[in-house]
Amino acid sequence: MRTSGLDGVVAAETVLSHVDGEAGRLILRGHELRELVRGGATFEQAAALLWQDFAVEGGDAARILAGLGAARLRAHELVATLLDACGPELGPVEGLRVGLGLLADAEAMPHHLLVCGALPVFAAALLRRAEGLAPLRPDPALGTAADFLRLLRGAPAPASEVRALDAYLVTIADHGMNASTFAARVVASTRAGLISAALAGLCALKGPLHGGAPGPVLDMLDAIGDAARIAPWLAAEIAAGRRLMGFGHRIYRVRDPRADVLKEVVASLRGASNRIAFAEEVERAALALLAERQPGRRLDTNVEFYTALLLEALAIPRAAFTAIFAIGRAAGWCAHILEQERGGRIIRPLSAYVGPEPGPRHAA
Repeated sequence: MRTSGLDGVVAAETVLSHVDGEAGRLILRGHELRELVRGGATFEQAAALLWQDFAVEGGDAARILAGLGAARLRAHELVATLLDACGPELGPVEGLRVGLGLLADAEAMPHHLLVCGALPVFAAALLRRAEGLAPLRPDPALGTAADFLRLLRGAPAPASEVRALDAYLVTIADHGMNASTFAARVVASTRAGLISAALAGLCALKGPLHGGAPGPVLDMLDAIGDAARIAPWLAAEIAAGRRLMGFGHRIYRVRDPRADVLKEVVASLRGASNRIAFAEEVERAALALLAERQPGRRLDTNVEFYTALLLEALAIPRAAFTAIFAIGRAAGWCAHILEQERGGRIIRPLSAYVGPEPGPRHAA
């Protein structure tokens, strides 16, 4: 069977997550995403759930909290080398790519902890350097979300903002066999090692068709400007055949459940600089226009729409959105890598040759 983009092809059996596109559900190891987030799950608790049975610390959020704290300290030892290696022309994800490349396969620390601990430290250091600020030393007693915001800002973040970032990291920790996770599993299947496999996941995430959509959502809101321009601006974009950023998804045929979860979180951050009310007006108008202009195709709000508003409310630069995505998704990458290494064969699909056949041979 030939299929473009491997649609409908089962590439692996996994216990980690289930994306039900028809019902609009995301299940992480038997738990509904919305229940995890509404219950206040932290990034460490999500990692404990995903790593259960695959890592020594799996299932024990307290051990993972301590392990990630130690990993952030180890990563901090590499920050000076990272900053020396990264010129100003490199963006945040390119900087993270360099950073993961500094992690040695010979590191004694468990590599899933090292990768997940290094990414927030490297990201904060790169973003502070872009503002002319020196990197800060991690606080191993804090959780990932709290310490990343502190490393970024130079001061502790309010509890409400830490909860919001934790909710985001949990929401995007794993999402079935997406492009970056598949890339990580392919590399893991060669036994190249967890660090190399996670780096492959990061490189796949860098692509604008996968991890680069939240920033343009804010560009869209900027272009619209005010409430009076919402309907005409959206209508003109749809008429021109251009995509409305933050709407539609490859898998979900109904509303992306992650969008609802993040919408609730963003609403909790409502303030003078928050564009949630304006964004809700844009969302209502966009959904109405899409339903009218494309009645046979269900295009609903996806996770990027409210991701953009949440990260903006946390004062994270747009250029860093994909890097922050990587911090959360790394927990899922590591889980899939560990699962693949446990029992998976090398991933080696077939291809269908559609090129020319050799011409007739002529005797010399």
